[in-house]
Amino acid sequence: MGRATSLLDGATAVDAARGLLHGRRIAVITGAGVSTDSGIPDYRGEGSEPRNPMTFQQFMASADARRRYWAGSHQGWRRFRAARPNPTHTLLADWERDGLLSGVVTQNVDGLHAAAGSSRLVELHGTMSQVVCTACGQMFAREDIAGRLLQDNPWLPGGDGELHPDGDAEVGDVSGMVVPSCTVCGGILKPDVVFFGEYVPVDRFALASDIVHAADALLIVGSSLAVNSAVRLLDRARRRRVPVVIVNRGATKGDAKADVRIEGGAAETLAALDPR
Repeated sequence: MGRATSLLDGATAVDAARGLLHGRRIAVITGAGVSTDSGIPDYRGEGSEPRNPMTFQQFMASADARRRYWAGSHQGWRRFRAARPNPTHTLLADWERDGLLSGVVTQNVDGLHAAAGSSRLVELHGTMSQVVCTACGQMFAREDIAGRLLQDNPWLPGGDGELHPDGDAEVGDVSGMVVPSCTVCGGILKPDVVFFGEYVPVDRFALASDIVHAADALLIVGSSLAVNSAVRLLDRARRRRVPVVIVNRGATKGDAKADVRIEGGAAETLAALDPR
């Protein structure tokens, strides 16, 4: 265990990875790199600019921050909603239907794995399709909250700022923004996603751990593993001595822990790895 693929060329790495995955039940962890072919940008991929996304603490502490977040999030969500699964999402759903996967754990909040048909799926960082009250826990459909936003802020559809991977977008003046509140208790609403500064819910992480524990191999695709929750899952697989394959454009925090590391895009590499 732990041999990094920097010692192998591309074709050799793919052959080695295919040999490790063939005949094994695979757990898959995906990151933003699997959604770039659907038009959603990557936080840390080549050409990505450094960002300082809003933290949970900033969101909760400032009404101005919530106005800016909701204005940008609404515009970003509209474009997320228009995105469609790409060949990576479809291939992983096919692998599941063929009985090759214990499941998919995704760090993405775009809902594209579910749209492609993955059912044994844990959305580790939540989903943009739901909104939660931070006070009472009431859940709302994002479509319903979007309707309220448009009713109170009819200017919103006119904006189309730069899209970010978390569903946010750049916005201008939001001083007149009316932010929705919980219709049950009046509490603060936020998209049901894990903000920077928040922890993945314990029960959700347990479900992700179950997927990894049920597998004979771990395949990580399109993630730099910069977020600790995914690294913890990798470490659990390592402790069980199952093979680990990483596919990504650019270095990851897990490279030294991988049996095989492949430098490449998700769609073309997974097609070459197809263990069927």
